[in-house]
Amino acid sequence: MAKGKFGGMGGGMNMQAMIRQAQKMQQDMLKAQDEIAEMETEASAGGGAVKVLVQGTSIIKSLEISPEVVDPDDVEMLQDLVIAAVNEAFRLAADKSEQSMKKVTGGMGGGMPGLF
Repeated sequence: MAKGKFGGMGGGMNMQAMIRQAQKMQQDMLKAQDEIAEMETEASAGGGAVKVLVQGTSIIKSLEISPEVVDPDDVEMLQDLVIAAVNEAFRLAADKSEQSMKKVTGGMGGGMPGLF
């Protein structure tokens, strides 16, 4: 009877090791995702006039606006500062998230959606 590609003891052991490694990577990824969901990232705009704290990569946890920038005649500037601070906080959070996942996947996470 012909042996398959993974025939013999050596091939089976290598496959088992690969499966264990993939299972550990999956557990590590789930842990990293939980940590990312809880991480906090702060950003500001206008020299600190507007500060935003986000949790995870998509939840605004707090927003602080310095009274000095509240000008009823220039609401548009305040809106721009809020948008800039929120976008920067989300960008920083996404960067932190990506770095956390790269530690787990060795940099190959982005190219394998749905693997785990």
